[in-house]
Amino acid sequence: MSAHDVFLLGGVFPGTAPAAALRRVVSYARQAESSGLDGVWTAEHHFIEYGASPSATLMAAHLLAATDTIQVGTAVAVLSNRHPVALGEEAATLDALAPGRFRLGVGRGGPWIDLDVFATGLERYERGFEEGLRLLASWLSGEPEVAHTGEFFDVLPVRVMPPGTGAPIWVAATGEGTARLAGRLGLPLMLGMHAPDEEHRSLIGAWREAAEDAGRDPDAAEHVSTHLAQVVEAPADTDRLRASLTELLTRGVGQYVSLKPGRAQRDHGAYVDWMVHRHAVGTASHVAERLAASAAATGVARQLLLVEGLGDEAAVRGNIAALGEALSTAGTAAPAAARP
Repeated sequence: MSAHDVFLLGGVFPGTAPAAALRRVVSYARQAESSGLDGVWTAEHHFIEYGASPSATLMAAHLLAATDTIQVGTAVAVLSNRHPVALGEEAATLDALAPGRFRLGVGRGGPWIDLDVFATGLERYERGFEEGLRLLASWLSGEPEVAHTGEFFDVLPVRVMPPGTGAPIWVAATGEGTARLAGRLGLPLMLGMHAPDEEHRSLIGAWREAAEDAGRDPDAAEHVSTHLAQVVEAPADTDRLRASLTELLTRGVGQYVSLKPGRAQRDHGAYVDWMVHRHAVGTASHVAERLAASAAATGVARQLLLVEGLGDEAAVRGNIAALGEALSTAGTAAPAAARP
C-alpha cells in the first residue's frame, strides 16, 4: 500500500510576502493532516524566493508542534552547508521530542553562494559529501560516543547527546554515484521530480547493487519519490498552473548565484510543460491513477506531492483536500486524526 505526503517549498509567489509564505507552510501541513495524508516534508533554500525557509529542521520543529500525528520530514537539509554533528544533534532532538514522527532527509545541494556565505566551501561540496554523510550517520546510529578523523572533519571522542535512535536518513540522489553511496550505507533514497520513472528505476537498481555488495538487505529501505500533484477540473486550471509554476521558477530559481560561472540555464516554460505532462495533473481519478502507475513502475510506495503549484492559499488548501479524498477513495492513503 502506498503512502502519500505533501512536499512544501514555501515558495514566495507574486503578491505574497516571505513571512506569509512561511505561515502558509504551517496551514498546508495542518490541512494535510486533516485531509488524511500521511506526512509533510519541508524544503530548505537560501537567499532566493523559490523557497522562503532557510532551515528545514527549524521548520520541521514548528510543524511537529503545530500538528498531532502526521510525520514531518526535511526535503532536504543541505548537508554541504552544515557541520554533520550540528545537524545530527538537531535531528536527534526532534526525534526525542516527537518519537517516530520526524524524518531526516539530506542532500548535497548545489554549487551556490551558500557555500561561501557559510564558509564550507566548494571543495567540500565537490569532495566532502560522503565524509559528511558517514559522520552524520555515525552520530545518529545509536552509539553512545563518536570520534572521527578525516579530510574535512576532525571530531574528538564526544558523548552523543541526545542519543540517536538509528532512524534512517533519506539521501537525495540525482546521479548514480550518490545512489551507490546511499546503498553502501543502507540509507534510503529520495528521488526528485526532475526525472522520469525510468531514471528512478535505474537509480534504485544502482542502489540495490551497492547495498547487496555491502552485505545489506536491498529490500529493507523505504525509498521516496517526489511528484507534482494537482487536481484540476478544467483546461483553464491547467493553464493557470503552468503560468504560476513558470513564474515561480523563472523568478525564484533565477535568483540562484552559482560559484561555477557558465552553468546552463533551464527553459522554465518547457520544463513546466514537461512536468505537467509527466506528473499527476488532472482530474482526481487521473491523479490517483498516475501516482499508482508510477509506484508500480518504480516500486517506490511513498510519494511526496508538490501541492503549491497554484500559489493561492485557498487553492492550495483545496488541492490538498482533494488529494486526500482522491487517494483515500483509491484505498492508498491511510487516515490520520484531524487536529481540533
